[in-house]
Amino acid sequence: MQSITPTTPTPTTLNGVDTPALKGAIEAVAQDPALGMTTWNVRTHWKGGFRSDTKVSNFTIGGKTVEKDFTVKIDEPLELCGTNRFANPQEYLMAALNACMMVGYVALCSLEGIELEEVRIETEGDIDLRGFFGLDPEVKPGYDEMAYRVYIRGNGTREQFERIHEAVVATSPNRFNIANAIRLKSRLIVA
Repeated sequence: MQSITPTTPTPTTLNGVDTPALKGAIEAVAQDPALGMTTWNVRTHWKGGFRSDTKVSNFTIGGKTVEKDFTVKIDEPLELCGTNRFANPQEYLMAALNACMMVGYVALCSLEGIELEEVRIETEGDIDLRGFFGLDPEVKPGYDEMAYRVYIRGNGTREQFERIHEAVVATSPNRFNIANAIRLKSRLIVA
């Protein structure tokens, strides 16, 4: 079985993406779908008040575990009784959506030979805190909708950018996860 392995940038890098390596990864998964199976996981620990740290230690790809070492620090704004030292969960949710779609735009533009000058995604949504605070059972605790705008500039044609936009809408994992109901399993363990 082949594996998908990262490479260092080469002279064939476009938009910071090693396009031959990306094409190789796509071809490897096309030839052996097991190589495209991934598992992602995080562990979040309470740090007092509304502060928490989420540890990213590893992920698996194609049956191989890849070690990582990242910490995502999370807080709430002062107005919601946090310390306002870090972004809050809603901001991370939107950042995760934007970053996932950004990967799609950059990857697809690079594969099409489009040199990018700018890609910016702006996302927003409204939450009525009466739902989160449990004050009104008729009010949802989350978004009714989120809206985002994609600003893109480079040497591609309008038609190329529209085709890439449609592909990102169809294939972005985080966009899919937010736009569609997914099963969410919960288990409480009291230690």
